[in-house]
Amino acid sequence: MRQRKQNILVAAREFLPTDYCLLPPARCLLLTLLSLLLIAPMVGAQTAPAPTAAPDFQSVIARQASLVTEFDINGLKVLVKRREGSQTVATGLFIRGGVENVSSSNAGVESFMLNVASEASANFPRDRMRKEMARMGTVIGDSANYDYSVLSMAATRSNFDRSWEVFTDVALHPSFTKEDVELVRARIMAGLQGETDEPDGYLQRLQDRVAYAGHPYLNRPEGTAENVSRLTAEDLRAYHQRIMQTSHLLLVIVGDLDATQLKPRIAASFGKLARGDYKPQAPPALSFTSSTVDVTSRNLPTNYIQGLFTAPSITSPDIYPMRVASSLLRDRVFEEVRVKRNLSYAPDAFLRSQSANIGGLYVTAVDANQAVRVMLNEVARLQREPISRDDINAVIAQYLTSYYIGQETNAAQASELAQYELIGGGWRNSLVFLDRFGAVTPADVQRVAQKYIRNIRFVVLGNPQQIDKTVFTGQVGG
Repeated sequence: MRQRKQNILVAAREFLPTDYCLLPPARCLLLTLLSLLLIAPMVGAQTAPAPTAAPDFQSVIARQASLVTEFDINGLKVLVKRREGSQTVATGLFIRGGVENVSSSNAGVESFMLNVASEASANFPRDRMRKEMARMGTVIGDSANYDYSVLSMAATRSNFDRSWEVFTDVALHPSFTKEDVELVRARIMAGLQGETDEPDGYLQRLQDRVAYAGHPYLNRPEGTAENVSRLTAEDLRAYHQRIMQTSHLLLVIVGDLDATQLKPRIAASFGKLARGDYKPQAPPALSFTSSTVDVTSRNLPTNYIQGLFTAPSITSPDIYPMRVASSLLRDRVFEEVRVKRNLSYAPDAFLRSQSANIGGLYVTAVDANQAVRVMLNEVARLQREPISRDDINAVIAQYLTSYYIGQETNAAQASELAQYELIGGGWRNSLVFLDRFGAVTPADVQRVAQKYIRNIRFVVLGNPQQIDKTVFTGQVGG
């Protein structure tokens, strides 16, 4: 794999100025990938482009920032990113707060409300809405996580005007008919009640109870079967009225649209909402003081295992070396557990992007003790042994490739802007990762591995007789 990456870099440098790689190695690599994106349209040209000065990070950041227009309408923050030539438009109305908006008694109400709202509205009853959506190819959906939720729309540019009418009516005037509520309730209940049937889903629920005990994240965005079973159409309507204040919302639009033309349309719809006085409140950071292991018995052909550790938020400078550390650990765990020892098909190390953030290890294995021992040995090696500059460069190259592939759609770019605006200290922070990654050093990676990958809370679903708890709790950060 490393040889393949080196071949890509060699090919890329043929398109770059001769003095390009006099820059520090990490920045050379980052700018190589960045330049590939910039010169891709010229690959088929008959003549080579004239040499130009290598782009610097600040100019790239400024260019990307210039595509985003930010404005306020009666307390509603609006972000419009223009992508000239794009044939689609992605729109998201985000609700701030996530599980901070609910309690244990009504957790799930926000997700339930959005789900029912997307079924029908005052001017677009169910049948009419489905005909309109099918005719235009427009999709209205919703999703929720611990930190925020969203009512989303994806439409073609040619059908955006009509789609916008439908979207705003759904957002502002949902029907909440009893028929729609019961239909959605049945759908949600089937998922919640069936969670324990599928081992990976059940493992996540068990992990939530351990990792988020005493924390707001214990109130899951999806809620519980008990909560969803008793929520009524009146409850959803009341919650909608309470939450629909401009101070509680964020609107993001990405596509080939002029922000100045959108502004009066937004004012005529969402601008009429009450302003409210919502003040964002970040959830407290998670803190694990010791390693633990909880085992739930189930007759399965293999043991399902996940362990979580606390991680820096996306506003922390530590998130950049932590992403490198997590990627290195993922690759090493895969090599040692699957490739060399064939102990598991899909061992993993991961890092999430939550306000109260976590990372973790995951594996399914018949010999759970040996698999976990190998994984923890790789954690210890990452903490103890310095890594090379080449290792960092390879990880950054891999990360950037995945990142840019993931940002190809307007919907992905809208989500990225919203995530940083809502929990990342502002949307502009989504643009600075190029520079921040370039500054990561081997010492930084070792430091964050020592600081965060410790006091791991493991959950096991499988055979308790096969689990040696001392293996899980005795090697790292105990």
